[in-house]
Amino acid sequence: MRIASGKQGWSALLSRFVTIAFAGIALIATAGTAPALSELKQILPPSAGAPADEGQDVPPGGEVNGGVPSPGTPGIPDPDPLINKPPTADTGENGPVDEQGPPPEVIYDIEKAPEPVRRLRQLIIEAAASGDIERLRPLLNPGPNQTQVMLDPGDPDPIATLKGLSGDPDGIEILAILLDVLSTGFVRVDAGTPDEMYIWPYFAEKPLTTLTAPEKVELLRIVTAGDYTDMLEIGNYNFFRVGISPDGQWKTFTAGD
Repeated sequence: MRIASGKQGWSALLSRFVTIAFAGIALIATAGTAPALSELKQILPPSAGAPADEGQDVPPGGEVNGGVPSPGTPGIPDPDPLINKPPTADTGENGPVDEQGPPPEVIYDIEKAPEPVRRLRQLIIEAAASGDIERLRPLLNPGPNQTQVMLDPGDPDPIATLKGLSGDPDGIEILAILLDVLSTGFVRVDAGTPDEMYIWPYFAEKPLTTLTAPEKVELLRIVTAGDYTDMLEIGNYNFFRVGISPDGQWKTFTAGD
């Protein structure tokens, strides 16, 4: 009897548990149903045009006004970098602009050149003014460091080469050209390097399109107007030039591009 009574007690307890469980499920289902109209005012978010209450909490993610993400919402890129792009360098129509430095300073005061340069220049002027082209020979650095004449540093007889370039058999025209070239301004190039030189005339290192009217007059003392026109088409000065190193060696006496 105690066993039967125990079974009946367990059945009653189980029946009560089932009843309570169903009641809980029904309560949960009731809580998930649509709220009454009187409660909608408290649940619905404010309209899109109305400002949020001061005490309204912004849900995580920055969503307000009916779920519209606010600026700065994580996961959504800020449009500023796409709209406000930083300015870029002007590359021109044909790619990046090749920015070149300014041309070397044109120098007219020979005292600004080193003393060895001044001395050799004066010796060349004196030899050219003499009318005897042979007086240039000792100044042309005979030996392994011989002056480069007409792009041929290994010329066995630079004086013979200069005579061959002259319009007369004695090389007088070349001497006159030397005097004209050395009477112009000059420039210092490749400063601080083994190739540093002082170059006459400065036209050899300056764009011809930038010459002023007085500079054009100076150029036309050396070349003809037709030569100048041809040089403009080529893009650079291509007549004779003299190059002297800082230690007073006559490095070049050449013509061409």
